[in-house]
Amino acid sequence: MKPSYGWLLKWILAAILIAVGLTMFFQKDLVFLITGIVIVVFSLFRVVPLVKSLNKEILRTINLIEIIFDFLLGALMIYVGYESINSGNAIDPIWSQVYKYTLAFVFLARGVVFFYSTVFLEEKTEQIKFWTHIVIFALGALILGLKDFDESAIAWLLLVISLLGGAYLIYDGSRGYGKYREYSLGINTKKEKAKNVEKELPTTDKPQPEKDSDRPYIS
Repeated sequence: MKPSYGWLLKWILAAILIAVGLTMFFQKDLVFLITGIVIVVFSLFRVVPLVKSLNKEILRTINLIEIIFDFLLGALMIYVGYESINSGNAIDPIWSQVYKYTLAFVFLARGVVFFYSTVFLEEKTEQIKFWTHIVIFALGALILGLKDFDESAIAWLLLVISLLGGAYLIYDGSRGYGKYREYSLGINTKKEKAKNVEKELPTTDKPQPEKDSDRPYIS
């Protein structure tokens, strides 16, 4: 078993994740920034697997159109959050409305594309994906229908996600640290055994004096 320091990276990421989740309650611009990053990452990393796995051109087309719109909206959220952080100015209230409709569009578009693909284009899927997209579509409709929607609700959601994600990383890192300590214990045990073997061996290579009984008898 080779030593691995992945547990250390997981603990560092857990600390960063939890710190960012807590900070978002005091900085609205971070909510914009994190939301935009999540949308952009989710969009970019779907492109290659989708193109390779979808067997109909129309399926690839509508999914790519969705990804392009999601990417542009995510990039806009990143820009708004970054500009607010960089300038130190509060975010204009109009961007809160843009934020609301961006989330609603992302959720609703994902639901519409999924159900159109499965119902009309006969794409096979799993039950868990079906019910997940039901929830996603419902969230989009809920956000769109709320009159007093603001970023605080998403801040709470991101906080919960960051706490759960941080707890998982800490737990997984602890298991990795335990394996690392087992590896260290194994190394030390081998060294102790080697030392004990060396102690049992003769400590000198000098020739032993010849005993009288070993000398040849001369009459």
